[in-house]
Amino acid sequence: MTTPPIQVESLSHSYRDRQALREVGFRVEPGEIFALLGPNGGGKTTLFRVLCTAMTPTAGRAAVCGHDVQRQPDAVRRLIGVVFQEPSLDAKLTVRENLVHQGHLYGIQGGALSRRIDGMLDRFGLVDRARDRVETLSGGLARRVDLARGLLHQPAVLLLDEPTTGLDPQARWEFWRYLDACRRQDGLTALLTTHYMA
Repeated sequence: MTTPPIQVESLSHSYRDRQALREVGFRVEPGEIFALLGPNGGGKTTLFRVLCTAMTPTAGRAAVCGHDVQRQPDAVRRLIGVVFQEPSLDAKLTVRENLVHQGHLYGIQGGALSRRIDGMLDRFGLVDRARDRVETLSGGLARRVDLARGLLHQPAVLLLDEPTTGLDPQARWEFWRYLDACRRQDGLTALLTTHYMA
């Protein structure tokens, strides 16, 4: 039996007088895109923060590729790519500069980094926008850059928090198309939170 990319067992989290998560449990299989669907305030972002090691649960356990998010946070961080609800790009930098910065954070340098960036720009239809500042991009294009940034270091698992919030229907459809292509071509495993049913 293989270790699941994501395993959550009896996970709970409370904020003083409010319980955000109560005994949540699930597993995500390799190559699966797993969606947590629910209303705003339903605990989705809390669970996302636990999985990306930004928050400690009150009770229970969560693991990424067999690494416990509480006991082995550094190992988990190396294995995950993250796309936050709000784009986490530097608006004053170009598309390429944002990707270079991300690569350096993960210790990718030189020719290897250039090849990965070129591959991401090509994959996400951003070659012609590589020298453009992020602040000049539409919301949909900025989300594609954010997705490329999250995948640049070739993570085992991609975590996405409300990745299509604020996008128009066309940009939202394109985002899902790119994400599904990554799943089909690379076997990407992803967990996303959303309140959209379509």
